[in-house]
Amino acid sequence: MTSRAATAAPGGGPAAPGAVPRALRSARAAGHPIARRLLSVPVTVAGAALLIWALLPLAPGDPARMTLTAQGVPEPTPDQLAATRAELGLDRAPAEQFGHWVVRALHGDLGTSYQSGRPVLTELGERLPATLRLGSAALLFALAIAVPLALVAAAFRRRWPDTLARALALLGAALPGFVVGLILIQLVVVQGGFGSVVLDGTWAAVWMPALCLAFGMFDVWSRLLRGALVDAMDSGWAASVIARGTGSRRLLLRHALPNALPPLIHAVAVSAGALWGGAAILETVFTWPGAGSYVVSSVKARDLPVIQAFAVLATLAYVAASLLADLLAALVDPRLRGDCAKGV
Repeated sequence: MTSRAATAAPGGGPAAPGAVPRALRSARAAGHPIARRLLSVPVTVAGAALLIWALLPLAPGDPARMTLTAQGVPEPTPDQLAATRAELGLDRAPAEQFGHWVVRALHGDLGTSYQSGRPVLTELGERLPATLRLGSAALLFALAIAVPLALVAAAFRRRWPDTLARALALLGAALPGFVVGLILIQLVVVQGGFGSVVLDGTWAAVWMPALCLAFGMFDVWSRLLRGALVDAMDSGWAASVIARGTGSRRLLLRHALPNALPPLIHAVAVSAGALWGGAAILETVFTWPGAGSYVVSSVKARDLPVIQAFAVLATLAYVAASLLADLLAALVDPRLRGDCAKGV
């Protein structure tokens, strides 16, 4: 006798033929894009590490000599140089050096600073909270400027508020953040007597460098969001919503804005990932005690382990931010969840 396994439906009756296999295939397909992105993270970071490792030997200066100089030996002897090279592993073949670095990195060791002799992760970890504080405040400032500008421009498109909002965005694009920082220091600190040029990395002192850092982001975000809002309000479904009696304000905020958010989410994620390295100049201008200013001083001293670790961590932050943006965009826009279900 041939038996057929019966599968009960949620309501108690038999399930439709093929319903369960289709559901399982859809669930597996939904995980494929995310799984592929997760698998690409170590490959991307390893590629960045290999590229950085290949470029670092081209930098001028002898790492062994710089290490001894930082340790208070300005004129090292040849024996001291040879011993330091052996200690740093510089006497090995390049492939062996890279393999040794990868093994140590997988165990959480990204090397030792030539200047201080301390682990690089310890040095960066002490300065990372100040950088995260600055980056978070800058992202909030940029969003607080970009979203209202885009909403005003989309609500009054082709009228003077739209022109003014786009002019402000272009002004933000034309002024680099460090130039705005120098202007603020001159007007607010030097002439106005408010604040200090040397900042301590606390929330109370973060507003000025964060505002300058936001100048490099809000212009792109506002123009991107404005274009997405206009496209949404000109679509066919928007016309049907208006025909049902929906007002222009509700159309903009309730219907157009959620549809226009995915591009903004990706732009914010890209900027957040780039902040790890982009804040270095402003941290130097404001003497902000973050990881960026520390890496700038390490570049001047040719502290190669710090530079390499910083570049690898910046790559990891960028990839992680991009992956998080994909997940958030799928939560906001059901159409993207549909694409994942199809395995696109």
